[in-house]
Amino acid sequence: MRKKLKIATFVASEVPFPVPKDFKEIYAPVEVALSVAEGLAKKGHEVLFYGPIGSQSKICKVREVKIVPLYKNEILKSPEVKRAKEREKIFYLFDQYIVSQIFKENFKKEFDIIHIHPVDRVLPFALLTKTPIVYTLHDPVYSWKAKIFKMYQTKNQYFISISDAQRKPAPNLNWAGTVYNGIDLNLFSFNPNPKNYFLFTGRILPKKGPHLAIKAAVKAKENLVIAGAPRSGKFWEKEIKPFLKRKNIKYVGFLSQEKLPKFYQEAKALLSPIQWEEPFGLTFIESMACGTPVIAFDRGSAREVINNGKTGFVVKNIEEMIEAIKKIDQIKREDCRAWVEKNFTIERMVNDYEKVFYQIIRKGS
Repeated sequence: MRKKLKIATFVASEVPFPVPKDFKEIYAPVEVALSVAEGLAKKGHEVLFYGPIGSQSKICKVREVKIVPLYKNEILKSPEVKRAKEREKIFYLFDQYIVSQIFKENFKKEFDIIHIHPVDRVLPFALLTKTPIVYTLHDPVYSWKAKIFKMYQTKNQYFISISDAQRKPAPNLNWAGTVYNGIDLNLFSFNPNPKNYFLFTGRILPKKGPHLAIKAAVKAKENLVIAGAPRSGKFWEKEIKPFLKRKNIKYVGFLSQEKLPKFYQEAKALLSPIQWEEPFGLTFIESMACGTPVIAFDRGSAREVINNGKTGFVVKNIEEMIEAIKKIDQIKREDCRAWVEKNFTIERMVNDYEKVFYQIIRKGS
């Protein structure tokens, strides 16, 4: 019989877990981390999840560190905190305060695994213990990051990628495995009969490509619904706002996890003209789970997560996206759902994490 593991985990000081309804952003790492922690606890492992005040779970143990989560912390309203750099320092220091509690407790009662999601905050602490530290990387591994990771590298530190594509800039890191993100299929039910619109959802930022989704929809003469937290600044004013006057472009603002599935279910396809090396793309699998194919630019993980020609299309530019829009009816929505059921469930994700953790334990024994 396999040993039951003692696992400490941490993801953020900005928000408690689950993500509160009054936090008007999608914070995917928190939901993924909670799903993994609770899934491992269900399998009998002793999981201790650290977080700020308000963190809670009915399944795994919670260590509620007595700090107010930063998204509603008065410290960010201090008159001296004006620049982004100052805010970033505060985020790092709050995260590191919680991390310090993990390592303090580890000295008293050693964990089998310390599973961390914000890798940058933990690297210096990891040098002080022989306990295996496992980092799940949620962002692209830029070359400068790879150099810093290598500088801090010790035998007890391991990295988990969320796609094979994520590893390309740093193939020589101490990779423990690739574990694809998974979702609760009960939250994203299948709909075989979409309405007459395409969907863009995500942060309204240039790297996510909402402006290119608009251009593709306009040129293809199709309806587009845009969902995402409202923004201000030049990008919004120049690239997004002027097009909202058009009849075929509709902006619906930020959608909660309760409201978003309906928009996936009723869309003909999700448009994702990403302008960065997307490490995974949760919106891809959420959309496909509802039966809605994905048309994405060929960046990052797109070719791993989307079954090109079967559950959507991976394209190179706006012209190819328009072509894909015109032939979207060739994709069987049942195939999209089946693809997610096979590859991107919470159960599969949790099982894969468990396998990686056991491999690490065997390696160190």
